[in-house]
Amino acid sequence: MKDRVSILDGNTFLVSDDRGNIQPSYDFPTGLFSFDTRFLSTWILTLDGEPLHALSIDDSLSYKTRFFLVPGEPTHYLDAKVSVIRSRAIGGSLDEELTLLNHSEQEKEFRLRLEIGSDFADLFEIKHRRDKKGHTTPTVETNALRLTYRRQAFHRETLVTSTAPAEVDENGMTFRIRVGPHGEWTTRLHIDTVIYGARGEDIRAVLPLGGERTAADIEAEQSALISRAPKLGCDCEPLAGAYRRSLNDLAALRYESITLGVRLLAAGLPWFMTLFGRDSIFTSLQVLPFLPEMVKPTIVMLAGLQGSRVDDFRDEEPGKILHELRYGETAGFEEQPHSPYYGAADTTALFVILLDEYERWTGDDELVRNLEQETRAALTWLDTYGDLLGTGYVWYMSRNPETGLPNQCWKDSPDAVSYADGRMPEFPRATCELQGYAYDAKLRGARLARTYWNDPTYADRLEHEAAALKERFNRDFWIPDREYYALALDPRGRQVDALTSNIGHLLWSGIVDESRAPAVAAHLLGPRLFSGWGVRTLADDQGRYNPVGYHVGTVWPFDNSIIAWGLWRYGFRQEAGQICDALLSASHYFDGRLPEVFAGYERGLTDYPVEYPTACSPQAWSAGTPLLVLRVILGLEPQGEHLIIDPAVPPGMGRVELLDIPGRWGRVDALGRSREPHEEQPSPPALTLPAG
Repeated sequence: MKDRVSILDGNTFLVSDDRGNIQPSYDFPTGLFSFDTRFLSTWILTLDGEPLHALSIDDSLSYKTRFFLVPGEPTHYLDAKVSVIRSRAIGGSLDEELTLLNHSEQEKEFRLRLEIGSDFADLFEIKHRRDKKGHTTPTVETNALRLTYRRQAFHRETLVTSTAPAEVDENGMTFRIRVGPHGEWTTRLHIDTVIYGARGEDIRAVLPLGGERTAADIEAEQSALISRAPKLGCDCEPLAGAYRRSLNDLAALRYESITLGVRLLAAGLPWFMTLFGRDSIFTSLQVLPFLPEMVKPTIVMLAGLQGSRVDDFRDEEPGKILHELRYGETAGFEEQPHSPYYGAADTTALFVILLDEYERWTGDDELVRNLEQETRAALTWLDTYGDLLGTGYVWYMSRNPETGLPNQCWKDSPDAVSYADGRMPEFPRATCELQGYAYDAKLRGARLARTYWNDPTYADRLEHEAAALKERFNRDFWIPDREYYALALDPRGRQVDALTSNIGHLLWSGIVDESRAPAVAAHLLGPRLFSGWGVRTLADDQGRYNPVGYHVGTVWPFDNSIIAWGLWRYGFRQEAGQICDALLSASHYFDGRLPEVFAGYERGLTDYPVEYPTACSPQAWSAGTPLLVLRVILGLEPQGEHLIIDPAVPPGMGRVELLDIPGRWGRVDALGRSREPHEEQPSPPALTLPAG
């Protein structure tokens, strides 16, 4: 069984052990959380002073679970005379039902005890193991325990109530129970998580959807969303399973923003249950052909919080798109800059890319027109604040050396950017994929300007700048004797020469010269980068390579989905299909749910992909990966009023059908047929489906 069990509804989630207990911990975020605060840090059930152990766990649904428990050690499970079922569901608050069953022929007395506590820790305090500034005050009420935390205007509360009579003290509840032969006893516990605003009310209560939702409400909402996604028919069970799991996880990760009251995707459980600029944009790109309705709120939110001033603490600059938005205590008291924080050099270009891709799929030109000024500001940022050294490239160096992120690309851990020999370059840094994103953003911005903003002069300028950037990039980043692009340039313009998965993002952006694309593809599928389960973040012969290093040798599903998309765009159908096949094979060993990251060990060494110990799961852009993989397999690409279908189906995949694809052309069906590995026939022709 699993060591940890989680349930979630948006950014309210609970992580417990396999018995349903929550132990006080600063090593891992176990507990009940909502909007970055831990509302329960202790939740431990005992029977007659003994711990309970799990016989089985039913966690097939994301928002509820059941634990079947018996007292004593595992060796005493045989012929247990009493058992306990813990059934819980989450929906803004938490409900837990405790049922005790007497399996003996005599009436029995039991003492059921629930230890309850909350430290109201901020997620950042747990992550960085920092002590709390305030303390919790318990208040005993009739069949209820109220836990209160105050620090100036920051006011949070947990209220636990029981439907059965309980002896309540400051540390929990005790139930003294008499149960007849073969009888049962039940109580229902309700845990309210209250986030007080300036007016003394729960700030979530005034949101359109409100803070309280039942399991039935969540099930109905998630089912309605999933029912609007295209229907997949295929012969490949890993693909079918991953597709189902992805839709379920994406539905579960949606939460209601306090700022704008719209539904957004949280980035990942447990650490990133909030809006992330980069993660949210990539996830939106992945889900666009399947659930376009999930994308518009993210675009609107990012535009609404676009940088408008120079703020060193938050790394904010005019036109810049945010990196991360937090609601917890450390952000509120500016101990962390995440209110919001803008320390990412890629989100601004990616915002323009997403807006254009969204319009291509949906035909929503009204949004493009409404966000003209925000899009122009983002494009301006690339050439002003983004170009720190005035060289025509996008660079990054944090304005906030104390609490800002040093690395502001997607590989943002401290050791992620290095030379091939392992040395670290100085700041500022210009990583290669940032230039690819900027190139793509300029071309897409030119299309929007010419088509919707009635500004052909601006469009011509952007296209000229993109062409110059591509020429300059292919001169300065290409390493001739190794035939790949450098990871970055250092402040002196020298190549940071590590071989990394970033070069796959260059294919996706289109900045790679056609003559060099075969060499790039060969590296991506070569033994140094490709593990057999996917492309490693860093080649295995580089100085900092570590198969279990966060960004220096692991395999990231999201990264691989973008690489597969890039290979497809340059015509490498077989190579794209190979990566898709590897990801689907890996997903089988994670019950269809690809984690944030897994180890980069060679496939020949293991019969299954090795888990990364602290990977987020579910995580939005990993949940979106099977959707983008399916798009690549079928070769779906919007082109004006038509949908192009040009499959990259891996050999042996069998039948793959996608029905009722939504978009500007109405709803269409896509069909991809695989070929046997040695079958001699040309690739399937592209099909153009007429509008409507």
